[in-house]
Amino acid sequence: MKIGHFSDLHYCPAYLAEADRCFSFAIQDAIAHGIDVAILSGDATHHRLEVHSPALRLLAQRIQQLANHCPVLILQGTFSHDPPGMLHMLQMIGARHPIAIADRIGLVGLTTEGQWVEPACDASAALTLAVTCVPTVNKADLVPLVGAEDASAEMGNQLAAIMASFAPANDAYRDAGVPTVLVSHGTVQGSLNESGVPMAGLDHEFTIGALYSAHASAVMLGHIHKHQVWERNFAGIEQKIAYAGSPGRFHYGEIGDKVYLLWHLEANTVDIEPIVTPSRAMIDLEFPGAPDLDEIASVAAQCANAYVRVRCSVDAEHAPNVDRAGIRQILAAAAEVKIEVEVLSIQRQRCEGISRLPDLHSRFLRWCEISGTATEGLVERLDLLNTGEPEEIVARLLTQPEPPSAVASSDLSDRVRKDAIDVASGNDVEVPEEAAQASLSATATMHHQSPAALGDLLADLI
Repeated sequence: MKIGHFSDLHYCPAYLAEADRCFSFAIQDAIAHGIDVAILSGDATHHRLEVHSPALRLLAQRIQQLANHCPVLILQGTFSHDPPGMLHMLQMIGARHPIAIADRIGLVGLTTEGQWVEPACDASAALTLAVTCVPTVNKADLVPLVGAEDASAEMGNQLAAIMASFAPANDAYRDAGVPTVLVSHGTVQGSLNESGVPMAGLDHEFTIGALYSAHASAVMLGHIHKHQVWERNFAGIEQKIAYAGSPGRFHYGEIGDKVYLLWHLEANTVDIEPIVTPSRAMIDLEFPGAPDLDEIASVAAQCANAYVRVRCSVDAEHAPNVDRAGIRQILAAAAEVKIEVEVLSIQRQRCEGISRLPDLHSRFLRWCEISGTATEGLVERLDLLNTGEPEEIVARLLTQPEPPSAVASSDLSDRVRKDAIDVASGNDVEVPEEAAQASLSATATMHHQSPAALGDLLADLI
Protein backbone atom coordinates (compact mmCIF):
# COMPACT_ATOMS: atom_id res chain seq x y z
CA MET A 1 0.00 0.00 0.00
CA LYS A 2 1.20 3.50 -0.89
CA ILE A 3 0.23 6.38 1.40
CA GLY A 4 0.82 10.04 0.66
CA HIS A 5 1.67 11.87 3.89
CA PHE A 6 1.20 15.66 3.86
CA SER A 7 1.38 18.02 6.81
CA ASP A 8 1.44 21.64 7.96
CA LEU A 9 0.03 23.21 4.80
CA HIS A 10 -0.77 26.48 6.61
CA TYR A 11 -3.17 27.86 4.02
CA CYS A 12 -3.79 31.56 4.68
CA PRO A 13 -3.59 34.81 2.70
CA ALA A 14 0.02 35.49 3.74
CA TYR A 15 1.35 32.07 2.73
CA LEU A 16 -1.14 31.24 0.00
CA ALA A 17 1.17 31.39 -3.03
CA GLU A 18 3.86 29.24 -1.40
CA ALA A 19 1.45 26.80 0.26
CA ASP A 20 -0.68 26.20 -2.83
CA ARG A 21 2.23 25.89 -5.26
CA CYS A 22 4.01 23.29 -3.12
CA PHE A 23 0.89 21.35 -2.08
CA SER A 24 -0.36 21.30 -5.67
CA PHE A 25 2.96 19.82 -6.78
CA ALA A 26 2.84 17.24 -3.98
CA ILE A 27 -0.69 16.16 -4.91
CA GLN A 28 0.12 15.76 -8.59
CA ASP A 29 3.30 13.84 -7.80
CA ALA A 30 1.55 11.57 -5.28
CA ILE A 31 -1.22 10.79 -7.76
CA ALA A 32 1.40 10.02 -10.41
CA HIS A 33 2.99 7.56 -7.95
CA GLY A 34 -0.40 5.87 -7.53
CA ILE A 35 -1.05 6.44 -3.82
CA ASP A 36 -3.87 4.41 -2.28
CA VAL A 37 -4.57 6.74 0.67
CA ALA A 38 -3.79 10.37 1.55
CA ILE A 39 -3.22 11.40 5.18
CA LEU A 40 -2.86 15.03 6.35
CA SER A 41 -1.36 15.20 9.85
CA GLY A 42 -2.62 18.60 11.00
CA ASP A 43 -2.39 22.37 10.50
CA ALA A 44 -4.09 22.45 7.11
CA THR A 45 -4.77 26.15 7.74
CA HIS A 46 -2.71 28.81 9.47
CA HIS A 47 -5.61 30.46 11.29
CA ARG A 48 -9.37 30.87 11.07
CA LEU A 49 -10.44 31.52 7.48
CA GLU A 50 -13.60 33.14 6.20
CA VAL A 51 -15.75 30.83 4.11
CA HIS A 52 -15.44 33.10 1.09
CA SER A 53 -11.65 33.55 1.36
CA PRO A 54 -9.50 32.48 -1.62
CA ALA A 55 -7.25 30.49 0.73
CA LEU A 56 -10.07 28.25 1.95
CA ARG A 57 -11.45 27.85 -1.57
CA LEU A 58 -8.06 26.72 -2.92
CA LEU A 59 -7.56 24.34 0.01
CA ALA A 60 -10.97 22.79 -0.67
CA GLN A 61 -10.08 22.38 -4.34
CA ARG A 62 -6.83 20.59 -3.48
CA ILE A 63 -8.57 18.27 -1.02
CA GLN A 64 -11.16 17.51 -3.68
CA GLN A 65 -8.37 16.76 -6.15
CA LEU A 66 -6.93 14.25 -3.69
CA ALA A 67 -10.31 12.73 -2.82
CA ASN A 68 -11.11 12.22 -6.49
CA HIS A 69 -8.12 9.89 -6.58
CA CYS A 70 -8.20 8.09 -3.20
CA PRO A 71 -9.67 8.17 0.33
CA VAL A 72 -8.43 11.08 2.46
CA LEU A 73 -7.98 11.40 6.24
CA ILE A 74 -7.38 14.84 7.80
CA LEU A 75 -6.18 15.15 11.41
CA GLN A 76 -7.05 18.05 13.70
CA GLY A 77 -3.92 20.14 14.27
CA THR A 78 -3.06 22.90 16.71
CA PHE A 79 -6.23 24.74 17.72
CA SER A 80 -4.78 28.14 16.85
CA HIS A 81 -4.15 26.92 13.29
CA ASP A 82 -7.06 24.53 12.73
CA PRO A 83 -9.99 26.10 14.60
CA PRO A 84 -12.14 23.31 16.11
CA GLY A 85 -14.97 22.33 13.79
CA MET A 86 -13.70 24.08 10.67
CA LEU A 87 -12.22 20.96 9.09
CA HIS A 88 -15.60 19.23 9.09
CA MET A 89 -16.68 21.56 6.31
CA LEU A 90 -14.19 19.77 4.06
CA GLN A 91 -16.17 16.55 4.50
CA MET A 92 -18.97 18.13 2.49
CA ILE A 93 -16.81 18.34 -0.63
CA GLY A 94 -18.22 16.20 -3.40
CA ALA A 95 -15.60 13.67 -4.55
CA ARG A 96 -15.26 10.05 -5.69
CA HIS A 97 -13.77 8.90 -2.38
CA PRO A 98 -14.65 9.71 1.25
CA ILE A 99 -12.94 12.33 3.41
CA ALA A 100 -12.56 11.53 7.12
CA ILE A 101 -11.89 14.18 9.78
CA ALA A 102 -10.06 12.88 12.87
CA ASP A 103 -10.67 15.38 15.66
CA ARG A 104 -10.84 12.93 18.56
CA ILE A 105 -8.72 10.05 19.79
CA GLY A 106 -9.72 6.73 18.29
CA LEU A 107 -9.12 3.99 15.74
CA VAL A 108 -10.30 4.43 12.16
CA GLY A 109 -10.25 1.72 9.52
CA LEU A 110 -10.37 1.74 5.73
CA THR A 111 -12.55 -1.04 4.38
CA THR A 112 -11.99 -3.10 1.26
CA GLU A 113 -14.75 -0.97 -0.32
CA GLY A 114 -12.72 2.17 0.34
CA GLN A 115 -14.88 3.55 3.15
CA TRP A 116 -13.73 4.97 6.48
CA VAL A 117 -15.25 3.21 9.50
CA GLU A 118 -14.72 2.96 13.25
CA PRO A 119 -13.95 -0.72 13.94
CA ALA A 120 -15.34 -0.42 17.46
CA CYS A 121 -18.72 0.34 15.88
CA ASP A 122 -18.40 -2.10 12.97
CA ALA A 123 -16.35 -5.08 14.10
CA SER A 124 -17.33 -7.14 11.06
CA ALA A 125 -15.77 -4.74 8.54
CA ALA A 126 -12.88 -6.15 6.53
CA LEU A 127 -10.07 -3.62 6.68
CA THR A 128 -7.18 -2.80 4.36
CA LEU A 129 -5.70 -0.20 6.75
CA ALA A 130 -5.98 0.56 10.48
CA VAL A 131 -5.21 4.13 11.58
CA THR A 132 -4.80 5.15 15.23
CA CYS A 133 -5.66 8.85 15.45
CA VAL A 134 -4.28 11.08 18.23
CA PRO A 135 -5.14 14.68 17.30
CA THR A 136 -4.12 17.76 19.26
CA VAL A 137 -5.41 17.54 22.82
CA ASN A 138 -6.29 20.58 24.91
CA LYS A 139 -4.01 20.75 27.96
CA ALA A 140 -6.65 22.84 29.72
CA ASP A 141 -8.74 19.68 30.08
CA LEU A 142 -6.14 18.32 32.51
CA VAL A 143 -5.94 21.41 34.70
CA PRO A 144 -8.91 20.47 36.93
CA LEU A 145 -7.32 17.06 37.53
CA VAL A 146 -3.63 17.82 38.06
CA GLY A 147 -3.39 21.62 38.38
CA ALA A 148 -2.04 24.21 35.99
CA GLU A 149 1.63 23.73 36.92
CA ASP A 150 1.64 19.99 36.16
CA ALA A 151 -0.70 19.97 33.16
CA SER A 152 2.04 20.13 30.51
CA ALA A 153 4.12 17.30 31.94
CA GLU A 154 1.08 15.20 32.76
CA MET A 155 -0.21 15.56 29.19
CA GLY A 156 2.78 13.56 27.94
CA ASN A 157 2.11 10.83 30.50
CA GLN A 158 -1.56 10.61 29.57
CA LEU A 159 -0.83 10.47 25.83
CA ALA A 160 1.80 7.77 26.39
CA ALA A 161 -0.74 5.66 28.27
CA ILE A 162 -3.36 6.19 25.57
CA MET A 163 -1.02 5.19 22.74
CA ALA A 164 0.13 2.09 24.61
CA SER A 165 -3.51 1.06 25.00
CA PHE A 166 -3.78 0.70 21.21
CA ALA A 167 -0.93 -1.85 21.05
CA PRO A 168 -3.12 -4.99 21.37
CA ALA A 169 -5.40 -3.84 18.54
CA ASN A 170 -2.49 -2.98 16.27
CA ASP A 171 -0.81 -6.31 17.02
CA ALA A 172 -4.03 -8.11 16.10
CA TYR A 173 -4.37 -6.21 12.82
CA ARG A 174 -0.73 -6.90 11.96
CA ASP A 175 -1.23 -10.62 12.60
CA ALA A 176 -4.24 -10.46 10.27
CA GLY A 177 -2.12 -8.88 7.53
CA VAL A 178 -3.53 -5.35 7.89
CA PRO A 179 -1.03 -2.43 7.75
CA THR A 180 -1.12 -0.18 10.84
CA VAL A 181 -0.60 3.59 11.13
CA LEU A 182 -0.48 6.04 14.04
CA VAL A 183 -1.10 9.65 13.00
CA SER A 184 -0.64 12.49 15.47
CA HIS A 185 0.28 16.16 15.83
CA GLY A 186 2.73 17.51 18.39
CA THR A 187 6.34 17.77 19.48
CA VAL A 188 8.64 14.82 20.03
CA GLN A 189 11.10 15.44 22.84
CA GLY A 190 14.58 15.79 21.36
CA SER A 191 13.40 16.45 17.82
CA LEU A 192 14.74 19.39 15.81
CA ASN A 193 12.64 22.35 14.81
CA GLU A 194 12.79 23.81 11.30
CA SER A 195 15.80 25.93 12.27
CA GLY A 196 17.72 22.92 13.57
CA VAL A 197 17.25 23.74 17.27
CA PRO A 198 16.68 20.70 19.54
CA MET A 199 13.29 20.64 21.24
CA ALA A 200 14.32 19.89 24.82
CA GLY A 201 12.04 20.05 27.84
CA LEU A 202 9.47 18.14 29.80
CA ASP A 203 6.38 19.86 28.40
CA HIS A 204 6.38 18.25 24.95
CA GLU A 205 3.64 15.86 23.97
CA PHE A 206 5.61 12.77 22.96
CA THR A 207 8.69 10.72 23.54
CA ILE A 208 10.01 8.28 20.96
CA GLY A 209 9.25 5.40 23.32
CA ALA A 210 5.64 6.50 23.76
CA LEU A 211 5.10 6.61 20.00
CA TYR A 212 6.63 3.17 19.53
CA SER A 213 4.43 1.78 22.31
CA ALA A 214 1.33 1.88 20.07
CA HIS A 215 2.96 -0.89 17.98
CA ALA A 216 1.94 0.79 14.72
CA SER A 217 4.30 0.13 11.82
CA ALA A 218 4.11 3.72 10.52
CA VAL A 219 3.93 6.77 12.80
CA MET A 220 3.03 9.87 10.77
CA LEU A 221 3.55 13.16 12.58
CA GLY A 222 2.80 16.81 12.01
CA HIS A 223 3.56 20.11 13.78
CA ILE A 224 7.32 20.52 13.24
CA HIS A 225 8.17 21.82 9.77
CA LYS A 226 11.41 19.86 9.40
CA HIS A 227 11.41 16.35 7.96
CA GLN A 228 13.07 13.82 10.28
CA VAL A 229 12.88 10.08 10.83
CA TRP A 230 13.38 7.56 13.65
CA GLU A 231 13.23 3.79 13.18
CA ARG A 232 13.65 0.52 15.02
CA ASN A 233 13.12 -3.21 14.62
CA PHE A 234 11.97 -4.65 17.93
CA ALA A 235 10.53 -8.10 18.67
CA GLY A 236 9.97 -8.66 14.97
CA ILE A 237 8.09 -5.37 14.53
CA GLU A 238 9.56 -2.91 12.04
CA GLN A 239 8.56 0.64 12.97
CA LYS A 240 9.31 4.06 11.53
CA ILE A 241 8.40 7.49 12.93
CA ALA A 242 8.53 10.52 10.63
CA TYR A 243 7.65 14.17 10.46
CA ALA A 244 6.66 15.05 6.92
CA GLY A 245 7.50 18.67 7.63
CA SER A 246 5.82 21.45 5.68
CA PRO A 247 5.76 21.27 1.87
CA GLY A 248 6.39 25.02 1.68
CA ARG A 249 9.07 27.23 3.22
CA PHE A 250 7.21 29.84 5.26
CA HIS A 251 9.90 31.39 7.49
CA TYR A 252 13.46 32.60 7.23
CA GLY A 253 15.96 30.28 8.84
CA GLU A 254 14.25 27.01 7.86
CA ILE A 255 16.96 24.54 6.91
CA GLY A 256 16.95 21.54 4.60
CA ASP A 257 14.72 20.49 1.73
CA LYS A 258 10.94 20.72 1.92
CA VAL A 259 9.20 17.43 1.19
CA TYR A 260 6.09 15.34 1.34
CA LEU A 261 6.39 11.64 2.22
CA LEU A 262 5.52 8.61 0.16
CA TRP A 263 5.07 5.66 2.52
CA HIS A 264 5.34 2.08 1.24
CA LEU A 265 3.49 0.07 3.86
CA GLU A 266 2.64 -3.57 4.40
CA ALA A 267 1.64 -5.40 7.55
CA ASN A 268 5.24 -6.22 8.52
CA THR A 269 7.34 -3.84 6.42
CA VAL A 270 7.54 -0.08 6.10
CA ASP A 271 9.60 2.29 3.98
CA ILE A 272 9.64 6.07 3.48
CA GLU A 273 10.44 8.01 0.32
CA PRO A 274 10.74 11.80 0.77
CA ILE A 275 9.80 13.76 -2.35
CA VAL A 276 11.29 17.27 -2.56
CA THR A 277 8.83 20.07 -3.33
CA PRO A 278 9.59 23.32 -5.25
CA SER A 279 9.70 25.48 -2.13
CA ARG A 280 11.02 29.01 -2.39
CA ALA A 281 14.63 29.91 -1.66
CA MET A 282 15.14 32.01 1.48
CA ILE A 283 18.64 33.37 2.07
CA ASP A 284 20.10 34.94 5.21
CA LEU A 285 22.99 37.42 4.97
CA GLU A 286 24.31 38.16 8.46
CA PHE A 287 26.89 40.75 9.51
CA PRO A 288 28.39 41.31 13.00
CA GLY A 289 28.60 45.04 12.22
CA ALA A 290 27.29 47.29 9.47
CA PRO A 291 26.37 45.40 6.28
CA ASP A 292 29.23 45.15 3.78
CA LEU A 293 27.79 46.33 0.47
CA ASP A 294 30.68 44.81 -1.49
CA GLU A 295 30.04 41.42 0.07
CA ILE A 296 26.31 41.71 -0.65
CA ALA A 297 27.10 42.62 -4.26
CA SER A 298 29.29 39.52 -4.58
CA VAL A 299 26.31 37.23 -3.84
CA ALA A 300 23.61 39.31 -5.51
CA ALA A 301 23.40 36.97 -8.50
CA GLN A 302 22.66 34.02 -6.19
CA CYS A 303 19.85 36.02 -4.59
CA ALA A 304 17.92 36.59 -7.81
CA ASN A 305 14.24 35.56 -7.37
CA ALA A 306 14.99 34.51 -3.78
CA TYR A 307 13.68 35.86 -0.49
CA VAL A 308 16.60 37.58 1.22
CA ARG A 309 16.99 38.68 4.82
CA VAL A 310 19.90 40.97 5.72
CA ARG A 311 20.68 41.03 9.44
CA CYS A 312 23.26 43.13 11.26
CA SER A 313 24.19 44.18 14.79
CA VAL A 314 25.43 47.73 15.33
CA ASP A 315 25.78 50.27 18.12
CA ALA A 316 22.99 52.80 18.51
CA GLU A 317 25.05 55.64 17.06
CA HIS A 318 25.72 53.65 13.87
CA ALA A 319 22.18 52.34 13.28
CA PRO A 320 21.07 55.36 11.19
CA ASN A 321 24.08 54.83 8.91
CA VAL A 322 22.93 51.41 7.66
CA ASP A 323 22.42 51.95 3.93
CA ARG A 324 19.02 50.34 3.47
CA ALA A 325 18.47 51.94 0.07
CA GLY A 326 21.84 50.73 -1.15
CA ILE A 327 21.12 47.19 0.01
CA ARG A 328 17.76 47.14 -1.74
CA GLN A 329 19.30 48.51 -4.91
CA ILE A 330 21.98 45.81 -4.98
CA LEU A 331 19.37 43.10 -4.33
CA ALA A 332 16.81 44.51 -6.76
CA ALA A 333 16.50 41.13 -8.51
CA ALA A 334 15.41 39.38 -5.29
CA ALA A 335 11.75 38.51 -4.76
CA GLU A 336 11.85 40.12 -1.31
CA VAL A 337 14.45 41.99 0.74
CA LYS A 338 14.00 42.17 4.50
CA ILE A 339 16.47 44.23 6.55
CA GLU A 340 16.76 43.62 10.30
CA VAL A 341 19.02 45.89 12.35
CA GLU A 342 19.74 44.86 15.94
CA VAL A 343 20.77 47.87 17.99
CA LEU A 344 23.30 46.85 20.64
CA SER A 345 22.83 48.37 24.06
CA ILE A 346 25.87 49.51 26.04
CA GLN A 347 26.08 48.40 29.66
CA ARG A 348 28.47 50.29 31.92
CA GLN A 349 29.91 49.75 35.37
CA ARG A 350 31.72 52.08 37.77
CA CYS A 351 35.46 51.76 38.46
CA GLU A 352 35.11 52.12 42.20
CA GLY A 353 38.04 53.74 43.97
CA ILE A 354 39.93 54.81 40.88
CA SER A 355 39.79 58.47 41.86
CA ARG A 356 41.64 57.76 45.13
CA LEU A 357 44.72 56.28 43.46
CA PRO A 358 47.77 58.57 43.54
CA ASP A 359 48.98 58.63 39.93
CA LEU A 360 48.02 58.03 36.33
CA HIS A 361 49.94 54.76 36.10
CA SER A 362 48.09 53.09 38.99
CA ARG A 363 44.73 54.46 37.82
CA PHE A 364 45.30 53.00 34.39
CA LEU A 365 46.22 49.59 35.81
CA ARG A 366 43.08 49.67 37.97
CA TRP A 367 40.96 50.46 34.91
CA CYS A 368 42.51 47.53 33.03
CA GLU A 369 41.85 45.22 35.98
CA ILE A 370 38.17 46.11 36.31
CA SER A 371 37.48 46.11 32.57
CA GLY A 372 39.39 42.87 32.01
CA THR A 373 41.75 44.53 29.54
CA ALA A 374 45.17 42.96 28.96
CA THR A 375 47.93 45.40 29.94
CA GLU A 376 50.65 43.99 27.70
CA GLY A 377 52.05 46.82 25.62
CA LEU A 378 49.55 49.37 26.90
CA VAL A 379 51.49 50.58 29.93
CA GLU A 380 54.55 51.29 27.79
CA ARG A 381 52.46 53.25 25.32
CA LEU A 382 50.83 55.21 28.12
CA ASP A 383 54.29 56.17 29.38
CA LEU A 384 55.26 57.10 25.85
CA LEU A 385 52.22 59.34 25.50
CA ASN A 386 52.95 60.91 28.85
CA THR A 387 56.60 61.77 28.18
CA GLY A 388 57.27 61.82 24.43
CA GLU A 389 56.75 64.42 21.76
CA PRO A 390 54.13 63.68 19.07
CA GLU A 391 56.70 63.38 16.28
CA GLU A 392 58.84 61.07 18.39
CA ILE A 393 55.84 58.89 19.22
CA VAL A 394 54.82 58.58 15.58
CA ALA A 395 58.34 57.73 14.45
CA ARG A 396 58.75 55.10 17.15
CA LEU A 397 55.40 53.42 16.51
CA LEU A 398 55.86 53.33 12.75
CA THR A 399 59.15 51.47 13.12
CA GLN A 400 57.58 48.77 15.30
CA PRO A 401 55.86 45.71 13.72
CA GLU A 402 52.10 45.81 13.99
CA PRO A 403 50.80 43.23 16.50
CA PRO A 404 48.34 40.58 15.21
CA SER A 405 45.55 42.00 17.35
CA ALA A 406 45.90 45.50 15.94
CA VAL A 407 42.49 45.80 14.33
CA ALA A 408 40.84 49.20 14.18
CA SER A 409 37.94 49.86 16.48
CA SER A 410 36.67 53.25 15.42
CA ASP A 411 33.35 52.98 17.21
CA LEU A 412 35.13 52.71 20.58
CA SER A 413 38.03 55.13 20.01
CA ASP A 414 36.15 58.14 21.34
CA ARG A 415 35.10 56.19 24.40
CA VAL A 416 38.69 55.04 25.08
CA ARG A 417 39.88 58.67 24.70
CA LYS A 418 37.27 59.86 27.22
CA ASP A 419 38.19 57.15 29.74
CA ALA A 420 41.89 57.99 29.37
CA ILE A 421 41.15 61.66 30.09
CA ASP A 422 39.04 60.73 33.13
CA VAL A 423 41.76 58.42 34.41
CA ALA A 424 44.35 61.16 34.03
CA SER A 425 42.09 63.61 35.85
CA GLY A 426 41.50 61.29 38.77
CA ASN A 427 37.77 60.93 38.10
CA ASP A 428 35.68 57.76 38.42
CA VAL A 429 34.98 56.45 34.93
CA GLU A 430 32.30 54.29 33.41
CA VAL A 431 33.69 51.18 31.71
CA PRO A 432 31.81 49.55 28.83
CA GLU A 433 31.90 45.80 29.34
CA GLU A 434 32.74 45.27 25.66
CA ALA A 435 35.85 47.45 26.09
CA ALA A 436 37.67 44.46 27.57
CA GLN A 437 39.13 43.47 24.21
CA ALA A 438 38.42 46.57 22.12
CA SER A 439 40.53 48.88 24.26
CA LEU A 440 43.66 46.92 23.39
CA SER A 441 42.88 47.14 19.68
CA ALA A 442 42.04 50.82 19.86
CA THR A 443 45.28 51.66 21.63
CA ALA A 444 47.34 49.44 19.36
CA THR A 445 46.20 51.41 16.33
CA MET A 446 47.18 54.84 17.63
CA HIS A 447 50.06 54.88 15.17
CA HIS A 448 47.47 55.48 12.46
CA GLN A 449 46.61 58.79 14.11
CA SER A 450 48.15 62.03 12.88
CA PRO A 451 50.86 63.77 14.97
CA ALA A 452 48.41 66.57 15.70
CA ALA A 453 45.81 64.09 16.98
CA LEU A 454 48.39 62.41 19.20
CA GLY A 455 49.45 65.81 20.45
CA ASP A 456 45.88 66.64 21.39
CA LEU A 457 45.49 63.37 23.29
CA LEU A 458 48.81 63.92 25.05
CA ALA A 459 47.76 67.42 26.10
CA ASP A 460 44.48 66.02 27.47
CA LEU A 461 46.27 63.35 29.49
CA ILE A 462 48.86 65.73 30.93
